Amino acid sequence: MQKREESELLDATGLLCPLPVLKIRKRMKPLKPGQFLEVKADDVAALVDVPHFCDENGHTLVSHREDGDCLVFLIKKGAD
Repeated sequence: MQKREESELLDATGLLCPLPVLKIRKRMKPLKPGQFLEVKADDVAALVDVPHFCDENGHTLVSHREDGDCLVFLIKKGAD
């Protein structure tokens, strides 16, 4: 299993819905199944949008946490 330290990073701070999810979708495409994407966002809509995106696209939302004014999501890519 790949370690979290090997995750790709996406800074979506300053972007409003639906842009964070659109950026996530674009960054997930080249990843291999099982790889991780760590996303930083400050739009509160991401609390709903990111889990929904993961569910709809077969990815796993491994964790989410608050880091100051930002939300940090760790997503594991599902099968293609």
